[in-house]
Amino acid sequence: MRRIAEFVLHHRRLVLVSWLVVVVAGIALTGRTNSRLVIDFSLPGQPGTETANQIDSEFHSGGKTAPYVVTITMPASQAVSGQETAIGQAFAAVQQQVPQTRVVDEANTGDKAFRTKDDRTAYALVFYRFLHDPTAKLPTADIKAALTSAAPAGATVGVTGEDALAVGDSGGGGFGVFAEVLIGALGALAVLAFVFASFLALLPLVIAAAAILTTFILLLPLTYLTDVSFIVEFLVALIGLGVAIDYSLILVTRWREERDRGRDNHEAVVVAMETAGHAVMFSGITVAIGLLSLVVLPVPFMRSIGLGGALIPLASVLTTLTLTPAILGGIGPRADWPKIRHENRAGRSWTRWAQAMVRRRFIAAGVAMLALGLLVVSFFGIKIGLASSDSLAKNGAANTTFQELKNGGVTTGVLTPMEVLVDTPRAGSVATALGKVAGVDRAVVATGTAQTAAGHSIVVVIPKAETVNSTSVGPVRQVKAAVASLPGVVGVAGIGADQIDFLKAVYGNFPLMLTIIALLTFVLLARAFRSVLLPIKAVVLNLITLGATLGFMVLFWQDGYGSNAVFGVHATGAVTFWIPLMVFAFLFGLSMDYEVFILSRIREEYDRTGNTDEAVVEGIGRTGRLVTSAALILFLAFLALATGPGTDLKTFASALGFGILLDATIVRSVLVPALVSLFGGWNWWLPDWAARVLRVAPSHPPVATADVAVPEPRDATSPSHVPE
Repeated sequence: MRRIAEFVLHHRRLVLVSWLVVVVAGIALTGRTNSRLVIDFSLPGQPGTETANQIDSEFHSGGKTAPYVVTITMPASQAVSGQETAIGQAFAAVQQQVPQTRVVDEANTGDKAFRTKDDRTAYALVFYRFLHDPTAKLPTADIKAALTSAAPAGATVGVTGEDALAVGDSGGGGFGVFAEVLIGALGALAVLAFVFASFLALLPLVIAAAAILTTFILLLPLTYLTDVSFIVEFLVALIGLGVAIDYSLILVTRWREERDRGRDNHEAVVVAMETAGHAVMFSGITVAIGLLSLVVLPVPFMRSIGLGGALIPLASVLTTLTLTPAILGGIGPRADWPKIRHENRAGRSWTRWAQAMVRRRFIAAGVAMLALGLLVVSFFGIKIGLASSDSLAKNGAANTTFQELKNGGVTTGVLTPMEVLVDTPRAGSVATALGKVAGVDRAVVATGTAQTAAGHSIVVVIPKAETVNSTSVGPVRQVKAAVASLPGVVGVAGIGADQIDFLKAVYGNFPLMLTIIALLTFVLLARAFRSVLLPIKAVVLNLITLGATLGFMVLFWQDGYGSNAVFGVHATGAVTFWIPLMVFAFLFGLSMDYEVFILSRIREEYDRTGNTDEAVVEGIGRTGRLVTSAALILFLAFLALATGPGTDLKTFASALGFGILLDATIVRSVLVPALVSLFGGWNWWLPDWAARVLRVAPSHPPVATADVAVPEPRDATSPSHVPE
């Protein structure tokens, strides 16, 4: 780190000009990068995805999407009976006027179940082609316009379905990525102004802007090598904002501390890089490891998020360790004005807090573990799937149409029908057989234009209830089992089939993902802390934090204890299948940030004093305000992300935000100091053989490991320890 710092300081102008070029290039290329992002949640090699791909290829509609449910409601004095021909022609007009759609209704199936029990509303299923372009609009408006123009005189039309309900009356928009970044940046600026109380508060925002643009530049070539999910755009913009600010905050604060101790500006930058910069580097690598673990999953969109997401901490580390010292080495002292807050001693409040945690270590550890345990227990009630219809939009025309259908006796299974691809001659017999399967309301085969292709037809199987989570996909499993013995069946597609495939393919590989991330993190932290026990503790605490965060998701979203009050979203009934893994990958690394920052300082103080409790008090006193401020900045970034469209994005962002706050408070501010104090000298044990493997100096606990007295923080004039 000293060599990097000296190089940057001696070539400061070159470094600044280079970063200016990078920023300009980032502004120019970000739009191109975003235009190459795609929507693709497929599972290559899985039977549901393969069937869906074949349906999409042959029929150019359905397979990969849940259908729209469109309705025609006759005036009060009229009924559907007697108007069947006109209604059938109106539904057929949708298929004729809206490209790449396929309609299934009473007219082309002969099934009178496509009407409500009061005989006033007829409905049809409209299958449309999956849109891989995140900027493309859903065909909702086109479908409604075509139906309206062709409907019988006096009739009213409606459009509902999974996608239409998810949008509600919001039009599908949130604040947009730029607005969300602006919200997060303003919140971060308020926190930074409190932390620095000088114009230095602007510096981390400058670093974050450069880091975000750098990430988009690095992401562009990746989009030419593989498809990259559109979700990465949100993650780079908002998680990149929080991570880069956090890293810069840690480094700048240490620079101020060294300046307040009397070092000249050059040496203060070098010492800050050797200490805080070292922690930032290990922290960034840890976050990247967590995200890269997604690569082991057989899901392209999650792999792309892992690869793209790993660029976020790496770009943030690169920016922090080069641009930050270049700026500090020049205008740093002048920017640190008015210098209201000083860093020449540990914070009094955090020092007193650390002393209390050391003094009451057993109580602190017990209370913290109890609180976390209660949340972890809630996690075991998780249901994996999609949001139920009850939790989707509670306003708008789509919800009104859906409620009318439910009140008319129509099953919610119309939202999630199965599409069974069969040889056309076998379609009728397959439909008859599947209509008798437990949990199935009916199975129909449409005839006519666009209903057959390449010698295949599609049997549409409507379950008695929507199949949206791991406890409601029973009918899908029954149908898949039934078709195994039926001749002429190619496969089963649909939302339920996708969930079954996802649970098998992805969560079946989760133990491998967990093992890789735990082992790599252990090795990295063992080298950073020169300890065996501290990395084990860090990994275990991270897993407990993740379990508690997922427990929060179950309570807040799945069970609805707070989601309606905060976001206006009713209980989802399940957690979307990809969210727990994404939360795991991101939160494992992000929460490890704080572990690295805190324990690096505690290790530094222990090396100076040889006393564990004194090291804990001084380390927490020095890092407590920084860690809570950094966590608050990340929380605000996630809060901004939660303003985006869709329940899934809100669930993901709120889980990360809660996890970060939980980790920075109960875990890192209570449990970590209590446990480090309890473990005493054994925190620092690294046997000779392990040290040789890790290529670091060995470390052994002292003969006397019990620290009796709770120490006072060291004097403000004590010099920093700088490792050679």
